Amino acid sequence: MAYEVTASRKRPQKLDELSGQEFVAATLRRSIETERIAHAYLFSGPRGVGKTSSARILAKSLNCLNGPTADPCGTCTNCKEIAQGNSLDVIEIDGASNTGVNDIREIKDEVLFAPSNSKFKIYIIDEVHMLSNSAFNALLKTIEEPPPYIVFIFATTEIHKVPATIKSRCQQFNFRLISTDVIKELLASISDESGLKYEDDALFWIAKEATGSLRDAYTLYDQVVSFSEGELTLEKIREKLGLVGLDQMNELAELMADGKAADVIEYGETILNTGVAIEQFVIDLSEYFRHILFIKHNIRKESLLGFNIERFSRKVIDSFSVQQLEYAVDLTFQLYRDIRYSLNQRFELDILLSKMSSLAVYISPEAIMNNIGMLRNELVTGSISPGSGTSVTPTAPVKQSVIEETGFEKPQDSGQAASEFFSKFRKNESPSVPVQERIVAQPEEEPAGEPELSSVELKNRLLKHLKSANMSLYAALSKAQRWELNDKILTLTFRSLFESSFVNRESSFIIDEMKKLFDKDIRIETVSNVEEQEKKEESDPQIDLVKSVFRGQLIRGE
Repeated sequence: MAYEVTASRKRPQKLDELSGQEFVAATLRRSIETERIAHAYLFSGPRGVGKTSSARILAKSLNCLNGPTADPCGTCTNCKEIAQGNSLDVIEIDGASNTGVNDIREIKDEVLFAPSNSKFKIYIIDEVHMLSNSAFNALLKTIEEPPPYIVFIFATTEIHKVPATIKSRCQQFNFRLISTDVIKELLASISDESGLKYEDDALFWIAKEATGSLRDAYTLYDQVVSFSEGELTLEKIREKLGLVGLDQMNELAELMADGKAADVIEYGETILNTGVAIEQFVIDLSEYFRHILFIKHNIRKESLLGFNIERFSRKVIDSFSVQQLEYAVDLTFQLYRDIRYSLNQRFELDILLSKMSSLAVYISPEAIMNNIGMLRNELVTGSISPGSGTSVTPTAPVKQSVIEETGFEKPQDSGQAASEFFSKFRKNESPSVPVQERIVAQPEEEPAGEPELSSVELKNRLLKHLKSANMSLYAALSKAQRWELNDKILTLTFRSLFESSFVNRESSFIIDEMKKLFDKDIRIETVSNVEEQEKKEESDPQIDLVKSVFRGQLIRGE
């Protein structure tokens, strides 16, 4: 007997054999049993999940000599002809190769003739979304008012391309992806029937690679069985298909955790020499760090990890934080997107491995921003003196002695790596000046009055008010680079002369609104030339401090 591929040999012949599509099977069964048979059905869903098989089963159920029945016999002449694709009353049409209006006109002519030896004349049109608009329009009237013996069954993987006028005339059934566990059970059953020895990990890998498509799983299964030599193992699959094994990934990631860039690149060369493609290497690397990320989130389910958690390196799990693992996955995804357009894929891979060798010292942008905020607060509050590292904090409003140097406070809630980095920077502060006695005069007490209005409070309250009162002014004022309130004069600094001129023209309105909000007479001055402001910013000790830490330059937004 000639060899038959698993996908054809295991094609379901009854509704009960539709794996993973229980809702579709139950609905079709009920409609047949109650003789509520529609004149048009639309099956949609991903590839390889049973759409065409369901269409053939429905055709057999309707045209079985014992039917219509939800359980066709499979032995009568009609059932056998439909299963073999030889039935004159069940016409299968490939929508991808019969897209024109003339093809549909032929169908319109044929539906006038009754079925030859069956109860129904059934048209199965696969990939119906490939029909042209003219073809769809020609089909509309026939679908809406067909002869009583005509049934249309449409199948498509792209339901969004089917016109709404067609969908509204059909009963729609959405087929779902088949779960990994269901596919694995089916593969195990087939292996048991054929007497093939197998590892659960091997079947799980096949089921996972199929991504919900049973046909893809059967095709991949046939491929790996052909070189299995009587036993299906995951190691053999990875070796024959050019995949990176888990043990190799563990060893590579451990070298990354040690920060040994040279060893990482050399080991990457060793993996590639086994025949692994660069793109596959990047995919496996991304998947590995994704699994480690899941473990850091306390996920233990093997269906997500692909292996038992004990198979993963404990050193790798303990060496990297969640943020570092997310960064690693981002790096691999970025390379996978770019590598197909690269002039030298190997060069790109080496750069990736070099970057990932310093993964253990990577500091997330959030942690950096938190520490910058703390440094800024320390400078603003006077905890440290810019350039000297000396902290001077008065302890009383009377004569006082010199205060001992305290340096930077330890950053909090910003990540261990970031904290260690900034603590090193604090240790490298320039030595403090010799301690000398300093006398701070007690300020004269002023009579209590109304609280002083700050620039920040004025800005926030005014913008909030203008957002609902005058959107144009709100947009213009939002672009002000600086808000300075001195002596009831509000100075607004703009980069653009346009916003500055606009605010000047509307200054009387703004003054009136500020009078209502704050009960103060505040004048407005605008500045559009910011060269002096930029020079001032460049000499700002706070900015100098951050620039020296990160060896960067100041970048201003437009």
